Amino acid sequence: MDYLIEIGKRAKDASMIMNLLNTETKNRGLKKVAEALVNESSKILKANREDVEKAEKNGMKPSMVDRLMLSEDRIKGMAEGLLQLIDLKDPIGEVMERFERPNGLLIEKKRVPMGVVGIIYESRPNVTADAFGLCFKAGNAVILRGGSDALTSNAAIVNVIREALHAENLPADAIQLIEDASRETAAEFMKLNKYVDLLIPRGGAGLIRTVVSNSTIPVIETGTGNCHIYVDESANLLMAVEIIDNAKTQRMGVCNACESLVIHKNIAKEAVPAIYERLHGKSVEVRGCEESRKDCGGIVPATEEDYGTEYCDAIISMKVVDSVDEAIAHVNRYTTHHSEAIITENKENAEKFLSEVDAAAVYVNASTRFTDGYEFGFGAEIGISTQKLHARGPMGLPALTTIKYVIHGSGQIRS
Repeated sequence: MDYLIEIGKRAKDASMIMNLLNTETKNRGLKKVAEALVNESSKILKANREDVEKAEKNGMKPSMVDRLMLSEDRIKGMAEGLLQLIDLKDPIGEVMERFERPNGLLIEKKRVPMGVVGIIYESRPNVTADAFGLCFKAGNAVILRGGSDALTSNAAIVNVIREALHAENLPADAIQLIEDASRETAAEFMKLNKYVDLLIPRGGAGLIRTVVSNSTIPVIETGTGNCHIYVDESANLLMAVEIIDNAKTQRMGVCNACESLVIHKNIAKEAVPAIYERLHGKSVEVRGCEESRKDCGGIVPATEEDYGTEYCDAIISMKVVDSVDEAIAHVNRYTTHHSEAIITENKENAEKFLSEVDAAAVYVNASTRFTDGYEFGFGAEIGISTQKLHARGPMGLPALTTIKYVIHGSGQIRS
């Protein structure tokens, strides 16, 4: 625990310095870090190869290895995400409201940094750079606790970032990595509420459930994505097949990948075989209801559990329904409140789906893969919030701030 307390103290001290940095200084730091990631990419890739080789040796499934793996292009993407943050408006200091009371008090509601943000995440080393960039631009210090699978990669990335900050006379402790990946240390980290102002878990349902259940630090739930695509009876079938293919197979191990399909019975005879053939050609196993299997013999029988599963793998569930109302009921029953989509040419059904489906992001005629801070123009994201308090959907800079009321008086006293 002394190890974590020392990290917490250093983060708190760094957050006090971060609170005073102006936008120009923060942008300068982001630019230098972006340059350093690219310039030191060979060191990062060497560390990542160690993690990938160990993961493959331990039998990690390919979709999860893909989440772990870095490349020159992915490192350039990490750097580009930091550079995009430079162009985004700095939320700190924004006066959200200003009003005067009858007694003459002038009250302002301003955005200020959260302070110290803790992030617990799994096997995605790109999160390390994204988390730093967003927290840094929003004036926060960040403490990271990644999974053991990516420990070598994360350490290499954090070392590059810290060296770049130090070279610019900026607080290197604005980012720290907990290098003890044990569950015991993670559990202790969740109790560090004296030093950490906000805790964000990024990973599977088990991780998120554990953090929510055990943390004494305020938590923002993120990530779990049992994302649905509903093919309405009026859908353009060619469009539907392309969208489903992209949403499922472009990257299977991510939270915004499609895991569940819902098909209207009036289009099922054409849609089910067409969707199956495309997905089967990409080695995706389709698990469907009895009605869906009537139209396509290659579909494996689905269980009740399949409809609520985030596979992060080459598997997808399928359910045939009688109406848009039944589709919405099915989605709302099994949703993780992440991203849901309807493919339709019927505007009334589109609006009904948009208004009645309970999710952070709801789409008409587009892939769920767009639920992403980069795609939304946020530069990067700290996670996809699936809850309803403070932040929801891709969490950009404003989600990492809190508010302060600033009151100007001229001698008023309360009677």
